[in-house]
Amino acid sequence: MKQQPRILIVEDEPAIAELIAVNLRHNGMAPVWAEDGESAQREIDAVLPDAILLDWMLPGQSGVVLAKRWRADGRTRAVPILMLTARGDEPDKVAGLDAGADDYITKPFSTQELLARIRAVLRRRAPEKTEEHVTLGGLMLDAAAHRVAWQGRPLKVGPTEFKLLHFLMTHPERVHSRQQLLDRVWGDHVFIEERTVDVHVKRLREALGAGGALVETVRGAGYRITSQPATGSREAA
Repeated sequence: MKQQPRILIVEDEPAIAELIAVNLRHNGMAPVWAEDGESAQREIDAVLPDAILLDWMLPGQSGVVLAKRWRADGRTRAVPILMLTARGDEPDKVAGLDAGADDYITKPFSTQELLARIRAVLRRRAPEKTEEHVTLGGLMLDAAAHRVAWQGRPLKVGPTEFKLLHFLMTHPERVHSRQQLLDRVWGDHVFIEERTVDVHVKRLREALGAGGALVETVRGAGYRITSQPATGSREAA
């Protein structure tokens, strides 16, 4: 029997948490509720969730602080985080994504949208299994083993960044627009903004270290990966 995805709901308003939990249970998921960062950490220490629904405004530590902490921890780095918040302005969305969130949901939201976004991050968590072994410049990607290395040194790359890198490395030297990357990497971009691509490219470059210079920004067009980066080609996303 297929195990139900375990979804940790970090939300200090019981009515909202219960509404989300009911809908998750009715759709084949196993919700767990924590009302603040401390109780959420206890749940994570006990059983690692498949995804985290994280409210921005929490008593004590904010959702942004928690997202940064969990992204910095090797055990929780790959767990998808969806930020829940009433803050809908673009700077707030960018702040949430920069903190490590994989997606951003503005309150009030529909149940169907929430479920679709959760399913999307769960699908993205596990890259497609393939035997492809790709090398480009000093980069090596083993899709079957889910490994990335730069000049023989293993790197830690998040699940979405891994899929992004895999697509770029299997389509090198071509410029891909943000919309094309959403289509090919995310595949469910109806709920995802193009700015999300920029955030994940930034994370990918940081994970690759010196190898991040291979991922180039083509101003006004999109991104490409190349084995021979041009001087000054790595612009800010």
